[in-house]
This record gives sequence, structure tokens and C-alpha cells, in this order.
Amino acid sequence: MQKELVAELIRNIVGKENVLIDEPMSKHTSFKVGGNADLLVLPQNTDQLIEIVQICREREYPFFVMGNGTNLIVKDKGIRGVVIKTFGGLQNFRVCDDMIEAESGILLSKLSNIALKNSLTGLEFASGIPGTLGGAVVMNAGAYYGEMKDVVVWTRYLDRQGFVKEIEYEQHQFGYRTSFIQTNGGIVLKSRLKLRKGNCSEIKALMDDLAKRRKEKQPLDMPSAGSVFKRPEGYYSGQLIESCGLRGYSIGGAQVSNKHCGFIVNNGNATAKDIIALIKFVQDKVKSEFGVELQTEVKIVGED
Repeated sequence: MQKELVAELIRNIVGKENVLIDEPMSKHTSFKVGGNADLLVLPQNTDQLIEIVQICREREYPFFVMGNGTNLIVKDKGIRGVVIKTFGGLQNFRVCDDMIEAESGILLSKLSNIALKNSLTGLEFASGIPGTLGGAVVMNAGAYYGEMKDVVVWTRYLDRQGFVKEIEYEQHQFGYRTSFIQTNGGIVLKSRLKLRKGNCSEIKALMDDLAKRRKEKQPLDMPSAGSVFKRPEGYYSGQLIESCGLRGYSIGGAQVSNKHCGFIVNNGNATAKDIIALIKFVQDKVKSEFGVELQTEVKIVGED
């Protein structure tokens, strides 16, 4: 009864075409696994997102906010409550001099191309990160010696109490794969990035070089969630995993990538249970061999 009531209230905000009932999360994650979400909702702007969260809070109905599902494992029995997916709807952006301001659902790859078209340098590192701006800000995503902390100067977000707040510069408290918003809970609505004027051809050359390096070293042709583990201090997780002899090791349909040991891939028939079991096996093996605890970079949600 509660599910139907909440669904109807949200339909009145976003339209019935943007409320999906019992939606398989395997359609919405890059790992291609996961059970059904009771409701999957696609807000078309930040005002709708705020209203949806308010409805859930008022009715004490559980909700979870996701971007593009590229850093996410949803367990096999799915997610109870409302899943709010920002990718697809929250795409607005504007460019002003050396600044880009954008809503949280826009892809980092799209933002990188916007920067390129405007001859702005500083976001090349993000051109191959498949996630959304919101998720990247929350976890201070990074690649190839660049991180979001290098470019993010302002963020508007919804806090745990449902209030819209703004933070600037060091208030983000960016750390390695963490931030103030991640630590304190919150939903990114939009962020502003400060870049630098550059040479368009040089920016393009760097983006092409990074794309080539990714293609050579990463299993881009198979379902995965990118790098599974955070980098332990003084080590590289992929090297530790390889040193344990786990290159290509499989549990069910989940496999440590033959191309890059820091990646786990779905061979086509993996379940979330397979992937999570393989993650734990790798963690236990590395801890046993090297005394190093690997922490996951991917987020695991849902019911077993």
C-alpha cells in the first residue's frame, strides 16, 4: 500500500514514464547485476529531486540516490524503497569564462568534452571516468594524477535533514576517495568547476593519450565497475592481487581481470553474490599474504 501511494505521489511530480516499478537494477549498473528496485525514479531537474526526497522523508520511506551505476554493486534481491537515478535528467550546465557549472547527473566524460570545446584545461583526467558529476564529487573521483578536488570550487547539496546548502573550496574536505558530503551524508545537486584557459589541440592530444592508455590497460570491453579497491598506502592494489597469483581467478561468473588485476569483471553470467564473494576472497588473500587490508572503492547496496 505504501509503495503504491509513494509511486503515485512521485508520478505527480515527474510523470508516470519516469517512475519504474520493480525495475531490474542489472539494467542500471555497469556490472550488469542486481535484483529489482521497488521503485526507480528519474527526476528531470533538481527541484523534482528535492521534492521526491521530501516525500520519502515525510513518509519514512527508504530511498537511495545513484548516478549512472558505474561504481555500484546491487545485491541479488534488489533494493527496497525508492532508487533515485540522477543520470538522464539532471544534465543542465553553463560555461562562464573558465568556470563550468553543472547539475549532478551529467557524465564526467561529457563535461570533459564541454571543457575541450571551450579550450579549458584541467579536466582531461576525468574524460574516461564513466560516472556522473555528483558521484565524482562525493567520492573525490580521480584518475591519472588528477582528482575532483583539483577543480571543484562550489557545490549545492541537500543535507540529511532535507535542507539545501552550499559549500566552497576547502569546505568540501576532499580526501582520498572521500569528502565532507560523503562523511556527513548529502545529495549533490550541482557543482562548479574552475579550470584554466588552454590550447584546444593540446587538450585533445592529452585526452586521446589517456584514452589509449585506458584501452591498453583496462578491460573496457567487459562489464565491471572500474577499479574495485582503493589504493593502500605504499602499494598498488593490482600489484598485490597479481602477486597473490589471482590474475584470472574466478568465482562463478565473476573474475579478476586478466588485463588488470585491480578490476573484477562479469564474464556474462555473474551474480552480485559471485562478485561480492570474489571481492572478499581477494581481500582475505592479500591480508594473509601481505598483511594489507584492501578497502573497496565500489559501493555495495541492497538485500542478499
